[in-house]
Amino acid sequence: MTIRVRRVAAACALGAALTACGAPSAPHASRPAPSAPTAAVSSRPPTLAPGPAGLTPVFKNGPRVDGKTVALTFDADMTADEGPRAAAGEHFDNPQLISTLRTLKVPATVFMTGRWADEYPAEARAIGRDPQFEIANHSYSHYAFTGDCYGLPTVSPDRMKADVERAYTAFKKAGVPNAMPYFRFPGGCYDRQALKTLSAVGVTAVQWDVVSGDAFATDSDAVAQQVLEGVKPGSVVVMHCTRSAAPATEKAVRMIVPELRKKGYRFVKVSELIGAADRHR
Repeated sequence: MTIRVRRVAAACALGAALTACGAPSAPHASRPAPSAPTAAVSSRPPTLAPGPAGLTPVFKNGPRVDGKTVALTFDADMTADEGPRAAAGEHFDNPQLISTLRTLKVPATVFMTGRWADEYPAEARAIGRDPQFEIANHSYSHYAFTGDCYGLPTVSPDRMKADVERAYTAFKKAGVPNAMPYFRFPGGCYDRQALKTLSAVGVTAVQWDVVSGDAFATDSDAVAQQVLEGVKPGSVVVMHCTRSAAPATEKAVRMIVPELRKKGYRFVKVSELIGAADRHR
């Protein structure tokens, strides 16, 4: 279920340093370190270091002084219990939006639920294998990780980690080769308990600083205006990739992109913004 987005107070400060999402164990003393693992480590996407008390770090926007960059992000929402609606003909995907982004040559980050990947495996695979895009985790079920989150069903604390890991499993099953170590909370709702619980997964939580207002919107002009008025250098814009719940998004993107380019903005993926933050820590 796609929901209207609200501002959520960060439960912890942003981590000041960046770290790789993992590192190989040290090689045996009698053998030189092989070159392949070293290359693999260097190619891993940037993540924020854990926050205070080891909490999952939260990223909201990139540096404001690193040029005019902006990341358009799209939530590919499908809640675990919406299968009957999809079977009845409701479209939770938006292939025209993806096609438009390709035509306009706009890099983007898609925060996908595992349930969406299960429903649209060919589309998930095509997006995940296209270097123009990166796929990040939006949970498997799209159930809330806190109470009182727009009426969404909730995930109990003992199931949160499994829900996130199940989404990564769904991506692999669909043929997505390299899902990113980034996670967006359903509804943007989180608290200290959720950040603590997910610390074992090793993800960076990605929020936003610009709300497009495209959820359930039918006025693409209004969506475009809201984005254009809100974007600043380093902004992360939250939009949606679901035809049924965000029907105005594709048309809005066709207005947003040329206008921001006229203003000198360059479109990047979230990973580039997080990487840029390392130069300004």
